[in-house]
Amino acid sequence: MPLSFHKMHANGDDFVIVDGRNAANPITGDIARRLGDRSRGIGFNQLALLLDCEDAAARLMFWNADGSTLDVCGSATRGAAQMLMREANTTSITLRTNRGLLTCERTATDAIAVSMGVPLFGWADVPLAQAMETLVLPLAGDPSACSMGNPHCSFFIDDLAAIDLVARGPSIETHALFPQRTNVHFVRVIDRRHIRLRIWERWGGIPLGSGSCSCGAVVNGIRRGLLDPCVEVECDGGTVTVQWEGAGPVILTGPVTLSYSGVVAEGILAACRDGS
Repeated sequence: MPLSFHKMHANGDDFVIVDGRNAANPITGDIARRLGDRSRGIGFNQLALLLDCEDAAARLMFWNADGSTLDVCGSATRGAAQMLMREANTTSITLRTNRGLLTCERTATDAIAVSMGVPLFGWADVPLAQAMETLVLPLAGDPSACSMGNPHCSFFIDDLAAIDLVARGPSIETHALFPQRTNVHFVRVIDRRHIRLRIWERWGGIPLGSGSCSCGAVVNGIRRGLLDPCVEVECDGGTVTVQWEGAGPVILTGPVTLSYSGVVAEGILAACRDGS
């Protein structure tokens, strides 16, 4: 059976959406890995699968390009919300993820706002390898950690240009303190309502942007007393807005763009099924 898809991006953070409603789940880790190959597949940072759901417009499942799964993806959630709101001719919708029910709205400027759930700060929730305070971790640079359904580690620095992201990112991502690895942020606070963010993404390298990383960086900055409740986050690919009142859910707002739609060649799917 042909597998159709939509390739989208949020400020260059690219993802693929597959509509699996009214059908059996067509995605496996092997298929996600093959489709995520930028030379032999479609290429993406994350893949989102839409499934039928009794208490929401759809259930979302997510895969990284290496075939591993994750609980949340802010960019792909916004893309799925945009697609489903246009389909239903509405300006709000609810989606279910492993983070629970997420409310999504289309703004007057056609951006998509998503309630990303409540951040978690317990060491076991991030998770960390042992019990400790997550506001200041015992690592050089005194980063903070939190979970947005995936782990985040934020360093607040004055000079982003001085950071060798390719060298620093992987060493922190795979540090023994993070048993499930971690997303890594280097954050320059421009003022209390504006940050510049560079990201090393868990399992993925350097993206142009990331919705959940933007949320994690702002949440950690607010916890450290550096930021106001509404912050403009400037990533390599563009800008999103993150709001958090110090309690309750985090609201992520930003643009989403459809790049193209297509159908996966049967030969790719057959190769995945055959294990080749």
